[in-house]
Amino acid sequence: MSTPSLFTEERSAEIVVESLGADTDPRLRQVLGSLVRHLHAFVKDVELTNEEWEAAISFLTETGRACTDVRQEFILLSDVLGVSMLVETVNNRSLELATESTVLGPFHMVESPRREPGDLIALDGKGDPCLVTGRVTDEKGEPVAHATVDVWQANAEGFYDVQQPGIQPDRNLRGLFTTDDNGEFWFRSIVPRFYPIPVDGPVGRLLEATHRHPNRPAHVHFLVTAEGHRPLTTHLFVKDCPYIGSDVVFGVKESLVRDFGEVDDPVRAAELGFDNPYRAVHFDISLLSDDGREARR
Repeated sequence: MSTPSLFTEERSAEIVVESLGADTDPRLRQVLGSLVRHLHAFVKDVELTNEEWEAAISFLTETGRACTDVRQEFILLSDVLGVSMLVETVNNRSLELATESTVLGPFHMVESPRREPGDLIALDGKGDPCLVTGRVTDEKGEPVAHATVDVWQANAEGFYDVQQPGIQPDRNLRGLFTTDDNGEFWFRSIVPRFYPIPVDGPVGRLLEATHRHPNRPAHVHFLVTAEGHRPLTTHLFVKDCPYIGSDVVFGVKESLVRDFGEVDDPVRAAELGFDNPYRAVHFDISLLSDDGREARR
C-alpha cells in the first residue's frame, strides 16, 4: 500500500485533488479539481495572510446571511464580479442565430401573473407610458406561436416591487404573456428607470471599497420559453440611459439596446389609455430550436 502524500506548499493542490475518491462523478472531479488548483494558485500568487483569509470567510458568511426569499446576495456578488455574465456568455457562445442572452438578475424572485395581450403591467400609476411590442421567431425567422414571455422591470423610481412591499402594488410591473399564432406579443408599461443594486449588504461594501458605482442601466427583463426551443433570458435596454456603458453587472450587449421613441398620435394614445405623446419600443426575439442547438454542437 502506497503512503499518502503529506501536505506541502509545492504540491498542495495536487494532494487535495488526489484525495478525491475513485467513484467521484467525473464532471464533479473535473470542476472541483480545477477549482482547487485555481484557488491554491491564487493563495500562492497573492500570498494571502491569515487576516485576509478570515476576512474573506467573514464576507462570504455575511453574504449568505443577507439572502432572503426576495433577495439573493450571492447572485449580486456573482453579478458585480462579472461571473454571471461570463457563465451566460460561455453557455451561449455558439448561438449567433438567437437573440443574445444576459443575466437573470436577483429580482426574478416571484411568479409573474398571467396577463392578456395589451394588458397594463404598471399598477402604481407612475412613470412615462410606454407601448412594448415584439415578435418571437425561431432561427429561420418562422413565428413561434404560444411562446411564454415573462417580463419584469423596475418602476419609475428605480425599485422592483419586491423591494417595496406595502408601497408598490403586489406583482407591479410583472407579466406573463403568450404569443399569438404569428408569434407576436404586446403590453403596456412605462419607460424603466436606471437603478442601484442593493448596497446595504456586503456586496455594497465591496463596491464602495473598490470605488465603483452601483447602477444598472434602465431595462426590461425577458424570459422567453417555448416547447421545442432553448429558453432565453435577456434584457431590453433604454438607449439614452447614462449608464449604458458602465453597467455594474456588465450585462449590456449592443444588440439589446433600443430607442424608446416618442409617438405623437392622439388617436392611438386614446385607444391605449395613454396621454399623448407616449413612448414605444419594438423588440423582436429569436429563439434557437432544440434541433438547431444539437446541430451546432
